[in-house]
Amino acid sequence: MGEYLFSLVLTVHVLVGLGVIGLVLVQHGKGADMGAAFGSGASGSLFGASGSANFLSRTTAVLATVFFLTSLGLSFLASNKPAAPGSVMEGAQTAPATNPAPAAPVESSPAQSIPK
Repeated sequence: MGEYLFSLVLTVHVLVGLGVIGLVLVQHGKGADMGAAFGSGASGSLFGASGSANFLSRTTAVLATVFFLTSLGLSFLASNKPAAPGSVMEGAQTAPATNPAPAAPVESSPAQSIPK
C-alpha cells in the first residue's frame, strides 16, 4: 500500500511542478503593466486587463501550496519506509563448526612422485 501511495504522491508532485512552471511562464511581470496602458493586447484578453493576473496569481499560489505539501508528504513517506531484509540467511541459525579428525598423512616414496 505504501508503494502505491508514494507513486501517487510523486505523480501529483511532478504534475503540479509542471503546472507551476507553466503558469509562471504565462504570467507577465510588473513592468509589462506599462505596455497595457499604451494599448497592449493584455486588456483584450479573456479575463480582462486585471482579471487574468488575479486568476493566474491565485492559481499559482494554490499550485505552489500543493507542491509544498506534496514535498513534505514525499519526504515523510520516504523516511518511513520499512527496512528491506538484508538476506534470506540473516535469520537462519547456524550450528557451531566442528573440526573433523585430521587424516593420516599419506607417505609416498620419491620414486612414485617423479614422472617418467
